Amino acid sequence: MKPLITTIVLSLVTTITVVTKTVASETYVGNAGKGQLASLTCAACHGSDGNSISGAYPKLAGQHASYLRSTLKAYQDGLRVNAIMQGMAAVLSNEDIADLAAYFSSQSISKSAVEANLLARGEQIYRFGDSEKGISACTACHGPTGAGLESARFPLLKAQWAAYSEAQLIAFRDGLRLNNMMTGVAKNMSDGDIEAVSSYVGGLR
Repeated sequence: MKPLITTIVLSLVTTITVVTKTVASETYVGNAGKGQLASLTCAACHGSDGNSISGAYPKLAGQHASYLRSTLKAYQDGLRVNAIMQGMAAVLSNEDIADLAAYFSSQSISKSAVEANLLARGEQIYRFGDSEKGISACTACHGPTGAGLESARFPLLKAQWAAYSEAQLIAFRDGLRLNNMMTGVAKNMSDGDIEAVSSYVGGLR
């Protein structure tokens, strides 16, 4: 075989191999058992079963696998900024990410409670929005029970720590976390609006 033909053949074989590996990694759904072992490094902040002990860290239990995968990839790619999480995500392979997502999504999220004095305003914003202030209803993407939508990577919100949800909405509103859709939702929210809807979301079942 002539050298040029040999080079072309080898190049094609290499390309096919790379494409095959890429497709395989993208379609790998993850192994919850492997994810549980890998999650030992996550437990200090997020709890052994994905239920963190305080609102400083989000609950991961029951979260959609698609959202968990996309979030870890965002940390890897620098699209979402957090010094601790970027360091943790940097060493993960695509398979590691899929395994962790499979494990945490299979766990049950612990219950949280809504503050009674924030219930009415929180429910109004979550279910109906506020047309006068230009605030869209959260149900459009996250559903009436806060279950989110796996296929669209809209996260599960129900029973999340109110303090964590509040911090994220403030970050969206103030441009500290970038997401065009969520920035549009949060930009007209006051601190009181954010506190109320975060509390309401925490109490959803």
